[in-house]
Amino acid sequence: MTVNILGIETSCDETAAAVVQNGRHILSNVVNSQIDIHRLFGGVVPEVASRKHVENIGLVVEQAIKDSGLSYADLDAVAVTNRPGLIGALLVGLSFAKAFAFTLDKPLITVNHLYGHIYANLLEHPQLEFPVVCLVVSGGHTSLLLMHSESEYELIGETLDDAAGEAFDKVARFLGLGYPGGPAVQKAAAAGQPGRFSLPRVFLHRDDFDFSFSGLKTAVMNEWRKAQQQGEANVYDMAAEFQNALVEVLVGKTMQAAEKYNARSVIMAGGVAANSLLRELMTRRGQELGKPVYYPSLPLCTDNAAMIAAAAYPLYLQGQFTPLNVNAQASL
Repeated sequence: MTVNILGIETSCDETAAAVVQNGRHILSNVVNSQIDIHRLFGGVVPEVASRKHVENIGLVVEQAIKDSGLSYADLDAVAVTNRPGLIGALLVGLSFAKAFAFTLDKPLITVNHLYGHIYANLLEHPQLEFPVVCLVVSGGHTSLLLMHSESEYELIGETLDDAAGEAFDKVARFLGLGYPGGPAVQKAAAAGQPGRFSLPRVFLHRDDFDFSFSGLKTAVMNEWRKAQQQGEANVYDMAAEFQNALVEVLVGKTMQAAEKYNARSVIMAGGVAANSLLRELMTRRGQELGKPVYYPSLPLCTDNAAMIAAAAYPLYLQGQFTPLNVNAQASL
């Protein structure tokens, strides 16, 4: 049996649509990014994001179906992100998906954005062995999940304040490095030397698997102002130390969880999973512990609709369709 699912994603500042076959084969994957627009404001402006989604959603979906080589009649279901995210942005994608599904008489399947990021790994790494510890790390989320199977999850840790990607953005803005913060900090860090500033590894040695990054952000500000007063403010060194401090906590917590729960594999998902230092240190630590580490290719780390269509596939097989009166939710 062949199942073709159209995925739609508009939870933040990317308007995306994709067609995925049988939960594994990407037939098309179209992403219209608003980064250049929001860069002017130093971050995502929700109202602007929503308006741009309205302008782009029809064209993006049309292009995704065209690129797939399929017709509307070949689609078996419409999947869409309905939580969490910017409420206005979510409503654009959800409203379009509802109308599209109703018009074509296709089932609607709503998908949690967080689970979508997880399924980006399953698209590219079908050899995953369970149980799996999964780090979902992005601008809006930092969570650790224990996966017993493809469809059975357990939340074992999450951030108590800022998400890791949010910390990257705020520190980059404070240091004048630009937007988006993750790539900006990574680029600056490559020219710096960690250890020339002293930043805390927050929660690293606690027994639980929760995170906190607001204190790290505050420490950056305090250390930077002190360095400026002493004439020792090197932005590249600060970027390097900040990146190391944040990444070491992510790696440490994830691998502690992998050991405690006897995970056979470790996966990373979300935009921050594109960070080269995080990939390097997580992979190295996984090799030391005998736990293979997997992460998506760079195009599937950031928000996309292929991951949404993939996450909808097991729900389709189980007949878990969503009524058309479903609403969007800003939170998990």
